[in-house]
Amino acid sequence: MSEKIIFLTGKLAERQLRRILSSMKPEFSYKINQIGVNVAALMSENIIMRRLDKVQSADRIIVPGKFRGNLKRLSRYFNIPVERGPDDITHLPDYFGLKKPDEELKDYECEIFAEIVDASDISTRKILSIAKEYSNQGANVIDLGCMPDTNFDHLEESVKALKSKGYRVSVDSADSEELIRGSNSGADYVLSINEKNLNILDQIESIPIVIPSKPGDMSSLKRTIKIMKSKKRDFFADPILDPIHYGFADSVKRYIDLRKNFPEIKIFMGTGNLTELTDSDSSGVNATLMGLVSELSVNAVLVVQVSGHCKNSIKETDAARKIMFYSKENKRLPFRIDNSLMGLAERKPSRKTTKEITEIKNLIKDKNFRIYLSEKGINVFNSDLHLTKIDPFDFYERLKIENDASHAFYLGVELARAQIAWELGKNYDQDNELRWGVASKNVIKNFTKRPKTKSTQKKKNDI
Repeated sequence: MSEKIIFLTGKLAERQLRRILSSMKPEFSYKINQIGVNVAALMSENIIMRRLDKVQSADRIIVPGKFRGNLKRLSRYFNIPVERGPDDITHLPDYFGLKKPDEELKDYECEIFAEIVDASDISTRKILSIAKEYSNQGANVIDLGCMPDTNFDHLEESVKALKSKGYRVSVDSADSEELIRGSNSGADYVLSINEKNLNILDQIESIPIVIPSKPGDMSSLKRTIKIMKSKKRDFFADPILDPIHYGFADSVKRYIDLRKNFPEIKIFMGTGNLTELTDSDSSGVNATLMGLVSELSVNAVLVVQVSGHCKNSIKETDAARKIMFYSKENKRLPFRIDNSLMGLAERKPSRKTTKEITEIKNLIKDKNFRIYLSEKGINVFNSDLHLTKIDPFDFYERLKIENDASHAFYLGVELARAQIAWELGKNYDQDNELRWGVASKNVIKNFTKRPKTKSTQKKKNDI
């Protein structure tokens, strides 16, 4: 017996909902209940409970994604599950397609070492501040990046301060004496050990990251690995990921070979040679790298965010490792799982057809401006007017808002957002900020409450 679903909707979306459900040819049976309000944002728990019979012969009720209200209360009232659908009605087919995680992604198998670059030149107080920021972004280990030929007089103080705050710490230096000092101060890890400084192993208790004695020398790395195993020391092995056109492809092969030859060891990878040294938005680079990390079961990555275009690398790596873990565990592509790394464009940008715009326009009886994107551009309309343009300045003279400063300000903001969304291929939703994935501030929406009144909506006496 097929599932029965009730879809609640408003007046403006009813026709589009009917078309979408009809085109889906779903296996479930359904009923559409137009609740009597123009838009979903005006729908409330009380309105639903008043206008929908309490006893329903259905398996579940789906309310619009923009509905603000308590779903648990409605589920108790109707005695069947009440769920929130997608924000954009055009995404309904996806909603009933591939299963998405029931909760926020949290699990991963690869740890993040976040490097505080040039830590020798930074005060302990500032190091603690950066560490807190990096930890909040997803870092598991705080890496102190030392500098060549530069004294790190407060190294011990910095390590002890970080440890006192509960952080795991690594010391990253080409100077063996600094590695020993860091270890003796309580550092959990040291970067790096190779055949040339193996002698310090007996002087440190920290877990070392071992590397080749010279770039690309896998024979030296393998010898070091065998020594570490013979000593029964915990360690990570890092063949070193090289920049593009400076050995990148060969370095990827080294990781593949290392995993094949030593399936049981922990592998380490620094990602900065690709993210920092490639003119590309870092989110896609980090996603691809973490896909490689996932396939090879790399146990830890070292992330740096020095260049401006890499300012979100820790957050991106954190999101990517969780997406890849979910993909790997569920034996599926890293596709339609999570949008945290979809910063610049949507997989399916939502654009109204001319017919849909006309239908909505014909339902409008007031002077308030609605803004929608179509394939032709930005549509602004109310009961008297309908304009389609792209540049916000091209709307100004026809809107007749020169004597209404707050309305002009509001429309300027909204039209700027709409233009950005239209040109980049992003979704636009009037009265809401554009979504930039992990690059946006993590604003937690409370769907049980209505959004606060914006300053342009307040009366002058209330400001």
